[in-house]
Amino acid sequence: MAASVDIPPRVRQFASELAQPQPMRRGSVSERAIRCGKANCACADDPKARHGPYPSLTQAVGGKTRSRFLTAEQAVVARQQIAAGRRFRAQIDDYWALT
Repeated sequence: MAASVDIPPRVRQFASELAQPQPMRRGSVSERAIRCGKANCACADDPKARHGPYPSLTQAVGGKTRSRFLTAEQAVVARQQIAAGRRFRAQIDDYWALT
């Protein structure tokens, strides 16, 4: 099949933008407060006395939801990568609509 020479400029622009690799991920970052597990700690009985909040990354992996705690620096990077992934998916949808 021969390539079409009449490719609209907007489609060329989308193709160029999509060709730029960047770190991306799916999921979400949220803040979680936790109980420490010590029986005599206030957090065992009072939900308002829980420790944190700590940033947590939640993702679907193999059909199951997985969460893990992140450092503050990791949370910043994860949020940037999640935002990049969402922009990429939106660009793909726009690209499909144009073509």
